[in-house]
Amino acid sequence: MTMSVFRISQVQFLAFFVILISVTTQSSVLVAQDENQDETSLFKSMQWRNVGPFRGGRAPAVAGVTNDRLTYYFGSAGGGVWKTEDAGITWRNITTGFLNTSSVGAVAVSESDPNVIYVGMGEHSVRGVTTSHGDGVYRSTDAGRTWKHMGLEATRTISRIRVHPDDPDRVYVAAQGSPFAPSPDRGIYRSSDGGHSWELVLHVDESTGASDITMDRTNPRILYAAMWDHDRDPWLIRSGGPGSGFWKSTDSGNTWNEINDGLPDLMGKTAIDVSSADPDRLWALIEADEDVDGVYRSDDSGATWSLMSSERQLRARAWYYTELYADPQDRETVYVMNSPFLRSIDGGRTWETIQTPHVDHHDLWINPTDNQVMISANDGGATISFNGGNTWSSQENQPTAQIYRLTVDNRFPYWLYGGQQDNTSVAIKGWAAHSGGIDWKDWFDAGGGESAWVAFDPNNPRFLYATSIQGMITELDTELWSMRSVQAYPQFQLGMDAEDMRYRWNWNAPVVTSPHDPTVIYHGSQHLIRSRNRGVTWEEISPDLTRNQPEKQTPGGIPFTNEAAGGEVYNTIFTIEESPHEAGVIWVGTDDGLVQLTRDGGDTWTNVTPNSMAEGLVNSIDLSQHEPGGAYITLSRYKFDDFDPYIFKTTDYGQSWQRIDNGIPPDAWARVVREDPERPGLLYVGTELGMYVSFNAGGSWQSLQLNLPQTPITDLRIQAGDLVVATQGRAFWILDNLSPLRQHGDASEIGGNHLFTPSTAYRVSQGLGGSVGPTTQGQNKQPGVAIDYIVASSPDPTTLKLEILDVEGSVIRTFTADTTENVNGIEYSRAPAEQGHNRFFWDLRIENAPAITESFSFFGETQGYRVMPGSYSVRFTLGDEAPLTAPVEVRGDPRITSNQTDFSVNRRVLEAVFQALTELHAGVNDIRAVRSQVTEVVERAQDVGLIRADSLEKVGAVLADSITALEDVLFQKRRQAQQDMVAYEGLLNMQLSALIGEVDGSDLPPTEGVQERLSDLEAEWFDARAALDHVLGKMLDNFNQLARDAGLPAIIIRTQQRTVS
Repeated sequence: MTMSVFRISQVQFLAFFVILISVTTQSSVLVAQDENQDETSLFKSMQWRNVGPFRGGRAPAVAGVTNDRLTYYFGSAGGGVWKTEDAGITWRNITTGFLNTSSVGAVAVSESDPNVIYVGMGEHSVRGVTTSHGDGVYRSTDAGRTWKHMGLEATRTISRIRVHPDDPDRVYVAAQGSPFAPSPDRGIYRSSDGGHSWELVLHVDESTGASDITMDRTNPRILYAAMWDHDRDPWLIRSGGPGSGFWKSTDSGNTWNEINDGLPDLMGKTAIDVSSADPDRLWALIEADEDVDGVYRSDDSGATWSLMSSERQLRARAWYYTELYADPQDRETVYVMNSPFLRSIDGGRTWETIQTPHVDHHDLWINPTDNQVMISANDGGATISFNGGNTWSSQENQPTAQIYRLTVDNRFPYWLYGGQQDNTSVAIKGWAAHSGGIDWKDWFDAGGGESAWVAFDPNNPRFLYATSIQGMITELDTELWSMRSVQAYPQFQLGMDAEDMRYRWNWNAPVVTSPHDPTVIYHGSQHLIRSRNRGVTWEEISPDLTRNQPEKQTPGGIPFTNEAAGGEVYNTIFTIEESPHEAGVIWVGTDDGLVQLTRDGGDTWTNVTPNSMAEGLVNSIDLSQHEPGGAYITLSRYKFDDFDPYIFKTTDYGQSWQRIDNGIPPDAWARVVREDPERPGLLYVGTELGMYVSFNAGGSWQSLQLNLPQTPITDLRIQAGDLVVATQGRAFWILDNLSPLRQHGDASEIGGNHLFTPSTAYRVSQGLGGSVGPTTQGQNKQPGVAIDYIVASSPDPTTLKLEILDVEGSVIRTFTADTTENVNGIEYSRAPAEQGHNRFFWDLRIENAPAITESFSFFGETQGYRVMPGSYSVRFTLGDEAPLTAPVEVRGDPRITSNQTDFSVNRRVLEAVFQALTELHAGVNDIRAVRSQVTEVVERAQDVGLIRADSLEKVGAVLADSITALEDVLFQKRRQAQQDMVAYEGLLNMQLSALIGEVDGSDLPPTEGVQERLSDLEAEWFDARAALDHVLGKMLDNFNQLARDAGLPAIIIRTQQRTVS
């Protein structure tokens, strides 16, 4: 059978059409950006921070640069494209802000021009869970610095891209297509102009997509394509049909011929590659009946085929893997990616396993000029080898985790909990009091497995109940660090059909604790079950709450490979929520589109599903904190090839529903909705395409993406005034301090300049913030309290001033837009003054002491100490407008009980030492200035030949010597580098600074040793200050009198009076 090229349109018309669409799209983007800027102007300076963990998630695609052994790329299942330029030591995302979707299926770098990179969106490992759609092809012509969308949006899933080795503009795309419905957009596409126009050159039928394409590097006109007849339902993966098979073109894709002679009559998923070492040798990997499946080889360019191996591990779970790669330099070596990484060095006859950092492999790139250099993509990220797979680079530096669900405890700091796809569950700090970022020491495995929900007593999370696939659930005792299974009915269900299961568990089966009694645990299968004794016994408190459709509980994979890991188990409970207002009022959402409610602890149940709601996944239920009958639900229908958002609201226990998703764009299907616990009607929605917020109970929506990268949002929680989200490809993120959102109405009504009321601040050990490792640490919380304000249009924003006042109204800290402004030698810290919303952080410190000039900054500066708990205020002034003020409450660390603290003692010590340091630094600067001016005055007297020049010189010399001697008591001027502290003794200023550190870092009262040291230093400072006053008093006066008598100007250094001795 021969297939000719199907041309999408005439080239001239297509070029015009592309230009027209491009201009229209760019105009639309600009308008959208302007509108979005207006929408977010009242909160635009808020910033999300990535918490981590830095443990790689699934990577479906990798590529390298042939002539650069250090540079590689990988595409994440939900986190865009990443690049390393140091062979995997560090990775950075290079597509944030450019991609409209985040799931990557293919990456290809041009050999002839490595600045040209093509990315195909939509991962090709079409899972029933944690799978996201794509939107076509993107291209970079500057090695990933910028990207342009090149079309093919409707392809949804792209499995492979091949670039002509000598022409970066000639590119081929294997479009696998939407896994959830037939599509005319499946097949092989070709572009000869870098993606500006496309031709569909191979299309079998609407059920058959292209799972692979390869090119003969010795003759790029020769192409081979692997086609895959497949589709997905929520309960079934069909992998195989009459469309599956292999095709060959010898004229750059103009015409194609089938090359299936000698291959199975009916095939499933397929892969193909051609040996660069021997272009007549082809390799094929085929899913088929067990006696004819496996690795095939052709030594005549596809005319005939031989089955080389039918080892089961080569094509197990074929829909998820089926990846095959010919060694570019050795015709006998071939690789197969499956759960293990497999290699044959004898022409495909026998196979060995290569150990890698993770299992479940999806792509491999081998350097065509050095087959020892390769990069692998697996469910743990991307990893590089320089020795043919003997050793690999780390994957613990990629923040691409796919998190299923999110729970948060009430501790201080709070912790986040969730399951990471194809890894363990995670419990990680939302912020940490130690210095630096959030790293490995701040998180642990919370039990259960990859798909975990984690439940616990939020006030005392000693016992963690974490789920996994097939109803597995564990209890982790975080005091004893012991774990046990508490499964209700431990039936081993791997390989079992859903109809044979006692309990049908969703892959992501929920577990929650009661908000009224956290010892009560709810767990969902098709029934809601409950335990009151830590999982020792369970009771069913519901009938089957699903649609219970037997025809959808049969084998999960056909026609060749059954899929019974749990992802296709259907008619299950997917989410559970008990009312925070009324014990026993429990809402349940199912994966087949039902909402069920009991108001009597499970004795009776009512189906309260919205009448207009179609079958789908009730992904989340959120119960209003403000009205007992209020609830919000999201419905996901992406598994039915419907990507619209569906969000519903009820205020009467589900008797009536209102759909409230107007304004959220198509394809941004909603996963989770939550209402703010403090402000009624303030809603947050996480979607497949990012975050949205509503200030009017869902009446309208606007983006809350800010700096959050494009990634699916799987869950979200509001905790301690922060918004916490779990993502499907970028781990956990937090938007700190929601005050501008909660007070949004006030700011929008007032207009003009506005000062938001800050949230409560906590005086914790000052380790927050600090430097963050380049790739291995999550970003910590900024210390102090966020100050948020709106700057309206102003002719001179540099007139902005923010002042912190204590309870008596005294200014203790000043921030200005003009950092050159200072008083008494203290330069004010900078406050931003951009039009619209601004945010900066007051670190709870008073104004710094004046720095000692002409000194190494490490030793000559002293920052202000932290204020004590109490009431403060912030005053906002801009130009001639009346100042705006807002209260700021500072509290002590809640982990320290009040009977342990005595902040009045801390304050007295800090005030005394800081005042001494302030005077000492000012004094050193003064005597240095005096010494310099003395030299100038003496030189002037000598230059003009004054009679009294000799007398003036002698008195000046004594004064200068006294200054130098005093300086050597107050400050160690020989320290010019940080490590000089171990070479030269720290003098009085360093002793005082060290004592501040002893007290400022703790909420507990100063120790007896501190008090004793303070007494000694006060005595030293008393003597030193007397000497300082003597030098700047009597001795300077004597010199000045001689100068005046000689007709020279006196030295004036201070405005305040000093005691003269």
